[in-house]
Amino acid sequence: MKEADIRKYAQLMGELGLTGLEIREQDSVVRLERSYGAAVPAPAAPVSAPAEPPRTPAADTVSVCSPMVGVFYQAPAEDAAPYVQVGDQVRQGTVLCLIEAMKMMNEITAEQDGVVEEICVQNGQVVDFGRELFRIRRQTP
Repeated sequence: MKEADIRKYAQLMGELGLTGLEIREQDSVVRLERSYGAAVPAPAAPVSAPAEPPRTPAADTVSVCSPMVGVFYQAPAEDAAPYVQVGDQVRQGTVLCLIEAMKMMNEITAEQDGVVEEICVQNGQVVDFGRELFRIRRQTP
């Protein structure tokens, strides 16, 4: 693999906020990794997008975060309905999405009963460990 290609992949890691990336081309494998503490220049913010202040979740909401690096999928197949949508009632153990990691599909489930308040990522988006996927408003008895 050429140095220019490796630099391109390293830049892509920074843009997507990834901590690891493995590229396989023919008979070669290149693995790029960086630690959370490493100084990485932040990607430039798009000019057309207004800056949005970070939202603090309400006390009655729970964040469902990605337990791994992978690709987020809202549905079990491309032409299938999403597992959940904003406003859906979920129970503990309800499948919320899939994260594809190392060609394995991993189901992400609700940890408690509630209502889906927000889906924080887009279908097909690469997510990093700890990335917020959903906000669920807890059910009050």
